[in-house]
Amino acid sequence: MCGCSTHQPQPGTTVERDPNALTLKVEDMTCGHCASTIAKAVEAGLPGARVQADPATKLVSVRGTRDLAKVEALIAGAGYTPTVPALG
Repeated sequence: MCGCSTHQPQPGTTVERDPNALTLKVEDMTCGHCASTIAKAVEAGLPGARVQADPATKLVSVRGTRDLAKVEALIAGAGYTPTVPALG
């Protein structure tokens, strides 16, 4: 997890719920650096996956895979705590 407090969420990167993507909540993603770390970890572990990570909403959206367990493991391996958000 990122220990910095200098990074700010990047404007215009809001993740919206996409029914064709896996969406996870990552409460400990606090800045753009965290979002970049998560995106790089998932994309490296799942070549071809496209990741959007938004620190403002704490949502990570992954297209190009349906393997939820793998995505969770990659995010956890990067030092973050993913959860599946409640539908609503």
